[in-house]
Amino acid sequence: MIPVTKPFLPAEKEFKGYVKTIWERQWLTNNGPLVNALELKLKEYLGIDHLLYVTNGTIALQLAIKALGLTGEVITTPFSFVATTSSIVWQGCEPVFVDIDAGTFNIDPAKIEAAITAKTTAILATHVFGNPCDIDAIKKIADRHNLKVIYDAAHCFGVRYKNKSIFEYGDISITSFHATKLFHTIEGGGVFTKQPELLKKMAIMRNFGYSGVDTFSDQGINAKNCELHAAMGLCNLNHVDEILRQRKKLYSHYLYRLGKLDVQFQKLENAEDYNYAYFPVVFKTEELMKESKEKLELAQIYCRRYFYPSLSALPYVNNSTMPVCDSIASRILCLPLYHTLATSDLDLIARLLLRVQNFDENDKLKATHFGELITGQIESELKKQPLNIN
Repeated sequence: MIPVTKPFLPAEKEFKGYVKTIWERQWLTNNGPLVNALELKLKEYLGIDHLLYVTNGTIALQLAIKALGLTGEVITTPFSFVATTSSIVWQGCEPVFVDIDAGTFNIDPAKIEAAITAKTTAILATHVFGNPCDIDAIKKIADRHNLKVIYDAAHCFGVRYKNKSIFEYGDISITSFHATKLFHTIEGGGVFTKQPELLKKMAIMRNFGYSGVDTFSDQGINAKNCELHAAMGLCNLNHVDEILRQRKKLYSHYLYRLGKLDVQFQKLENAEDYNYAYFPVVFKTEELMKESKEKLELAQIYCRRYFYPSLSALPYVNNSTMPVCDSIASRILCLPLYHTLATSDLDLIARLLLRVQNFDENDKLKATHFGELITGQIESELKKQPLNIN
């Protein structure tokens, strides 16, 4: 069986080394030493000044909305994981959807201002599959209308924008360290801000609102994480560079092998040090996507329809038609991609997909329009170091 993803796991001995220290200290949670060590090492690795390690990415979003005091309407994307919208609703705000760009799959900045009303307080945008939004355009709009900006950067570990971590942008950025992510702590998440006072506020909110032993300065929640999860993060951080290198290799191999497939690949416009977190393909029709998915599943190869359906169709929001998003969501499929995926398995996936579109599996699968499929750093790096694939 080939799943859509697999979590990276370090050597059992490496993890047990940290677990032994937890047993010795008997300090399991409440801002323990491993949690603090992980926060420090993540700041060093990512090159950032401020972050908080929290329970998960959803709690991170809820903390961000609460800390910024958002009310009324929040402009957001209909193409993301359900937690993006649910967190807005959970915090008592109303999501207002803006359609996406057909190439990048991110919220389309050109359509944001038309959605702004007197009730709008923020923009919550997702860097879909780790592909950075048009951050500069969004900032200009937010500054012009005095709006806060939150970035759902759940897929973005290791991604950079304009030579800085992607987590440096917006009033607050959040990420996920869930087991399905390329860097994970089994369960976990992070909140990031460049504003020290905002970070202090979220640190207090993370721990029930405690500002002292017996004092509370803000309404809080239990958003802390534990020593066992931090131990996994400390282990995995030692391997993340190799994970990123291997995912880049597999991503490039996919592009090469699927060069003749009649599908659309995500347009990567602004990514520096892109992390190759997912490999999405968009088929010409929903029927062709379903046929391809069924063909793969017959061979016990499992893909996911990330993200389907459009969030604008959820039963607890004001439904709206998002033509571009609705179209992409109905035709997209994320193919298996994980650190230990064998290139022979990847080749099998490619052959099965090509058969659905009536390509001879013995054809030389050369991407004749390879330069049109990828942009930016990926393209330039691959030209410098051509793939040696037999």
